[in-house]
Amino acid sequence: MLKGPIMTKPTADPVVEHADGRNRYEILVDGVLAGFTEYRDREQQRVFFHTEIDDAHAGQGLASVLVRQALTDVRDAGKRVVPVCPYVAKYLSGHPDFTDITDPVTPEIRHWLRDALR
Repeated sequence: MLKGPIMTKPTADPVVEHADGRNRYEILVDGVLAGFTEYRDREQQRVFFHTEIDDAHAGQGLASVLVRQALTDVRDAGKRVVPVCPYVAKYLSGHPDFTDITDPVTPEIRHWLRDALR
């Protein structure tokens, strides 16, 4: 007998979109929002602070797809990444190909982010 949610594969490849007006990247599966990663821009830094995948899409690797494409967009835009979000930080620790655009999380950044989110 199976326990827990049944994981189904999406019928189409997930699509990542930059929702600039909402300061986030969104991942859609079959045209439906499945998750997002939020940020605030601080000069040339994109400070990621929260990533969330809907429970209905858990276990499909969508967070990894979402964050990889978001980081690629940051690089293409000539910005740098600050990984306040624990998931983004974990992703970066396993993907050294983004080390060149990653800045450390500092107390100053945390204070700035707290004020920016008010």
